[in-house]
Parts: sequence; C-alpha cells; structure tokens
Amino acid sequence: MTRSVFGILGGDRRQLYLARSMAEDGYEGYVSCLENAAYPVGFVQLGLHQVLERCDIIILPLPATRDGRYLNTPLSNLEIWLDDDFARLFLGKRVFGGMLPKLMATSPLWKGVECRDYYSREELVTGNAYLTAEGAVGLAIQEYEGGLGGARCLITGFGRIGKALCYMLKGMGAQVFCSARKSSDLTAIRAIGAQPVGYEEIAQPFDLILNTVPAQVVGAETLRQQRRDTLIMELASAPGGIDLEAAGSLGLRVLAAQSLPGKMSPKASGELIKETVYHMLEENP
Repeated sequence: MTRSVFGILGGDRRQLYLARSMAEDGYEGYVSCLENAAYPVGFVQLGLHQVLERCDIIILPLPATRDGRYLNTPLSNLEIWLDDDFARLFLGKRVFGGMLPKLMATSPLWKGVECRDYYSREELVTGNAYLTAEGAVGLAIQEYEGGLGGARCLITGFGRIGKALCYMLKGMGAQVFCSARKSSDLTAIRAIGAQPVGYEEIAQPFDLILNTVPAQVVGAETLRQQRRDTLIMELASAPGGIDLEAAGSLGLRVLAAQSLPGKMSPKASGELIKETVYHMLEENP
C-alpha cells in the first residue's frame, strides 16, 4: 500500500480510536470536527478545509450522515451542511464512509467522487454484529435484575446479530428462544442448541426480549404476556420491531439499544473500520 495521507472527518469515539491506531501504524494523517474529544487523537487536529488540502484519502463516519442534511459530528460544535459546496471539496479525493446513500443523495457532484462504502463490506458488518451482541449482553447484565443463567430469553430474528446473541446467551446458560420465518433458519437455531419458535408462537412470558428485526414483530399480544420486570431491548434500526405504544400502555419499559458498538466498544469498532479500509485499499490501490 502506498503511503497516502489520511483525513478523518467527524464521527464519534470510533474515529478517535481509528485515528490513534492508524498513527500507531505509522501513517500520516489529520482529523477535523473532533475538537470535543475527551482524550488525545493520534492525528493532528485541523480545520475542515485544511484537512482536505493536505489529504488524498478521506474517511467519513459511520454513518456519514444521520439525517441526510448534516455530516455526523457528535464530538464537534460545528454543523457541516451537506450541499454542492461540501461535495465539491472532495473532487479528486478517495472517500471511504459508512452507509453512504444518504450522503450521495445530497448533491449530484458526489457522482464524480470516488466514494466507497466500508459498511457494505462483510468483514465489517459481521464484526459489527458481534460487537452489537456483546454490547447487548453487557446491557442485559447491567439492566436485568435477575441473572442470565437460566433466564428465558427471546431473540427475534436470526440474522448476524441474532446468531451472535444466540451463541453468547447460550454460553451464559440462558434458555434461548429464537424466532425466524425461514424453515432453514429454524433448523439452524435448533442445531446450535436454542429453541426455535415461529413468530406466531412468541406470545408467552420471557425474562428478556431482544429484538433485531426492523419491522414490527413484537406486538401487543406478546407484550401482554410479559411481567413488569421483563427486560425488553430494541436493537433494530428504525422503525424497530417492538410496538412501543402497546408497551407504554402496559407499563413495560423498552430499552433503546441501537448503535451499541460506537457507545460500548468504540476501540474495537474503530479497529474494524481501519482494517476494512486497509483491505479495500489493498484490493484497489
């Protein structure tokens, strides 16, 4: 890999660890829109335009934008508006970012920029799923007033995060129930030692419910079967899979637990982003 100069713009603690790790690897780089970081960043902090003048490879956050209007900059007081003027700054640069479609929709000029979405890579998505599951288990230990050993745990969905949760909770001695639609998934759930259940069968009491499906699957019928101390966790992106209105009317608390890697394991998540970008550069120098 040629020694390029990297610029990291915006993001959360994942980008701090990303910058530090890349600096430890010996790369030259700069960061911007991270001025409220609580601890030192490995790269020198400069203004946005200064970074873009000095760097040929730019790494944007995960996600690059949350609302499709501003760059994702939670560690900065700056609001970076996404428009043609912003996109024009990246012409001639190589840009890596996470979940880029919203960013690309902000200006037609992005079509002329070499943009690559690191969140489309299997190594990052799979690694992120395991970090999400690990964070969910950590939250469950913290928030659930019982012990996970022997607890009846329902996991809705058997995608990457659902699979990781099954393995982790089984390893802790929980009674794991996992719902899925595909018969092949139900067979796989049984094969790993969990109890497969169809969505029409989940209206029964559980100690913990962890949803990974971004479409409503945990409705009022299921929620009515739960005790007030059942820990219900929403891991899926909007609109989520839990009927929040029904949960509220029943006095049940639903713990919002999206974007856990950035909150609970930013160092590991930053390393994942770094390794993924390295792989992408090796494949297309």
